[in-house]
Amino acid sequence: SILFVCLGNICRSPMAEGALRQAAAQRGIDLTIDSAGTGGWHVGDPPDPRAIATARTRGVDLSGLRGRVVRAEDFHRFDLIVALDRSNLRDLREIEPDDATARLSLLLDHVRGREGQSVADPYTGDLEDFAITWAEVRAGAEGLLDWIEAT
Repeated sequence: SILFVCLGNICRSPMAEGALRQAAAQRGIDLTIDSAGTGGWHVGDPPDPRAIATARTRGVDLSGLRGRVVRAEDFHRFDLIVALDRSNLRDLREIEPDDATARLSLLLDHVRGREGQSVADPYTGDLEDFAITWAEVRAGAEGLLDWIEAT
Protein backbone atom coordinates (compact mmCIF):
# COMPACT_ATOMS: atom_id res chain seq x y z
CA SER A 1 0.00 0.00 0.00
CA ILE A 2 1.34 3.39 -1.04
CA LEU A 3 0.41 6.94 -0.05
CA PHE A 4 1.65 9.88 -2.14
CA VAL A 5 2.07 13.20 -0.34
CA CYS A 6 2.54 16.76 -1.60
CA LEU A 7 1.58 20.10 -0.10
CA GLY A 8 -2.07 20.66 -1.05
CA ASN A 9 -3.07 17.29 -2.54
CA ILE A 10 -4.50 18.84 -5.71
CA CYS A 11 -1.65 18.57 -8.25
CA ARG A 12 1.36 16.31 -7.81
CA SER A 13 0.13 13.69 -5.35
CA PRO A 14 -3.19 12.96 -7.13
CA MET A 15 -1.29 12.83 -10.43
CA ALA A 16 1.15 10.34 -8.88
CA GLU A 17 -1.78 8.31 -7.52
CA GLY A 18 -3.34 8.19 -10.99
CA ALA A 19 -0.05 7.38 -12.72
CA LEU A 20 0.65 4.51 -10.34
CA ARG A 21 -2.89 3.16 -10.65
CA GLN A 22 -2.50 3.13 -14.43
CA ALA A 23 1.00 1.60 -14.42
CA ALA A 24 0.06 -1.05 -11.83
CA ALA A 25 -3.04 -2.04 -13.83
CA GLN A 26 -0.92 -2.33 -16.98
CA ARG A 27 1.46 -4.67 -15.16
CA GLY A 28 -1.30 -6.59 -13.38
CA ILE A 29 -0.12 -5.55 -9.91
CA ASP A 30 -2.78 -5.06 -7.23
CA LEU A 31 -1.96 -2.18 -4.87
CA THR A 32 -3.76 0.06 -2.41
CA ILE A 33 -2.96 3.61 -3.54
CA ASP A 34 -3.99 6.96 -2.08
CA SER A 35 -2.78 10.54 -1.86
CA ALA A 36 -2.80 13.30 0.75
CA GLY A 37 -1.33 16.69 1.52
CA THR A 38 0.62 18.11 4.42
CA GLY A 39 -1.52 21.27 4.27
CA GLY A 40 -5.27 21.46 4.68
CA TRP A 41 -6.24 24.23 2.25
CA HIS A 42 -7.89 21.90 -0.26
CA VAL A 43 -9.55 19.26 1.94
CA GLY A 44 -12.55 17.89 0.07
CA ASP A 45 -11.62 19.63 -3.19
CA PRO A 46 -11.07 17.79 -6.48
CA PRO A 47 -7.65 17.97 -8.10
CA ASP A 48 -6.68 21.11 -9.98
CA PRO A 49 -8.53 21.20 -13.34
CA ARG A 50 -5.17 21.27 -15.14
CA ALA A 51 -4.12 18.07 -13.35
CA ILE A 52 -7.42 16.43 -14.31
CA ALA A 53 -7.01 17.53 -17.94
CA THR A 54 -3.39 16.38 -18.12
CA ALA A 55 -4.21 12.95 -16.70
CA ARG A 56 -7.32 12.61 -18.87
CA THR A 57 -5.28 13.03 -22.06
CA ARG A 58 -3.21 10.06 -20.86
CA GLY A 59 -6.20 7.85 -20.12
CA VAL A 60 -6.44 8.49 -16.36
CA ASP A 61 -9.49 9.92 -14.59
CA LEU A 62 -8.64 11.94 -11.47
CA SER A 63 -12.00 13.71 -11.21
CA GLY A 64 -13.30 11.49 -8.39
CA LEU A 65 -10.36 12.16 -6.09
CA ARG A 66 -10.69 14.59 -3.19
CA GLY A 67 -8.02 16.38 -1.19
CA ARG A 68 -7.22 15.25 2.32
CA VAL A 69 -4.54 15.81 4.92
CA VAL A 70 -2.07 13.11 5.92
CA ARG A 71 -3.02 11.63 9.30
CA ALA A 72 -1.06 9.84 12.02
CA GLU A 73 -2.84 6.57 11.23
CA ASP A 74 -1.50 6.74 7.65
CA PHE A 75 1.93 5.88 9.07
CA HIS A 76 0.45 2.53 10.13
CA ARG A 77 -2.06 2.01 7.33
CA PHE A 78 0.41 2.28 4.44
CA ASP A 79 3.59 0.30 3.77
CA LEU A 80 5.22 3.19 1.93
CA ILE A 81 4.61 6.94 2.13
CA VAL A 82 6.12 8.71 -0.84
CA ALA A 83 6.76 12.45 -0.76
CA LEU A 84 6.77 14.39 -4.00
CA ASP A 85 9.43 16.82 -2.82
CA ARG A 86 12.09 17.25 -0.16
CA SER A 87 10.10 19.84 1.81
CA ASN A 88 7.14 17.50 2.25
CA LEU A 89 9.48 14.64 3.13
CA ARG A 90 10.88 16.82 5.94
CA ASP A 91 7.34 17.64 7.08
CA LEU A 92 6.43 13.94 7.08
CA ARG A 93 9.47 13.12 9.20
CA GLU A 94 8.37 15.80 11.69
CA ILE A 95 4.86 14.36 12.10
CA GLU A 96 5.84 10.69 11.83
CA PRO A 97 4.79 8.85 15.01
CA ASP A 98 7.56 7.08 16.94
CA ASP A 99 5.88 3.72 16.32
CA ALA A 100 5.28 4.27 12.58
CA THR A 101 5.53 1.18 10.40
CA ALA A 102 5.48 2.91 7.00
CA ARG A 103 8.72 3.53 5.15
CA LEU A 104 9.26 7.05 3.82
CA SER A 105 10.81 7.88 0.48
CA LEU A 106 10.99 10.56 -2.16
CA LEU A 107 9.28 9.61 -5.43
CA LEU A 108 12.22 10.40 -7.66
CA ASP A 109 14.48 8.25 -5.46
CA HIS A 110 12.89 5.43 -7.48
CA VAL A 111 14.11 6.86 -10.79
CA ARG A 112 17.72 6.15 -11.70
CA GLY A 113 19.69 9.38 -11.94
CA ARG A 114 16.97 11.46 -10.23
CA GLU A 115 17.60 10.37 -6.62
CA GLY A 116 17.12 13.16 -4.10
CA GLN A 117 15.26 15.38 -6.55
CA SER A 118 11.79 16.85 -6.17
CA VAL A 119 8.97 16.45 -8.66
CA ALA A 120 8.34 19.80 -10.37
CA ASP A 121 5.44 21.70 -8.80
CA PRO A 122 3.19 22.83 -11.68
CA TYR A 123 0.71 24.81 -9.56
CA THR A 124 1.75 28.28 -10.73
CA GLY A 125 2.38 27.12 -14.29
CA ASP A 126 0.40 26.13 -17.36
CA LEU A 127 -0.55 22.85 -19.05
CA GLU A 128 3.02 22.40 -20.27
CA ASP A 129 4.22 22.44 -16.65
CA PHE A 130 1.58 19.83 -15.78
CA ALA A 131 2.81 17.67 -18.66
CA ILE A 132 6.34 17.83 -17.23
CA THR A 133 5.03 16.83 -13.82
CA TRP A 134 3.05 13.96 -15.35
CA ALA A 135 6.21 12.65 -17.04
CA GLU A 136 8.03 12.76 -13.70
CA VAL A 137 5.28 11.03 -11.71
CA ARG A 138 4.86 8.40 -14.41
CA ALA A 139 8.61 7.69 -14.34
CA GLY A 140 8.39 7.49 -10.55
CA ALA A 141 5.45 5.09 -10.78
CA GLU A 142 7.40 2.80 -13.11
CA GLY A 143 10.41 2.96 -10.80
CA LEU A 144 8.26 2.13 -7.78
CA LEU A 145 6.79 -0.87 -9.56
CA ASP A 146 10.27 -2.05 -10.57
CA TRP A 147 11.30 -1.79 -6.90
CA ILE A 148 8.17 -3.64 -5.73
CA GLU A 149 8.71 -6.42 -8.25
CA ALA A 150 12.36 -6.76 -7.19
CA THR A 151 11.59 -7.06 -3.45
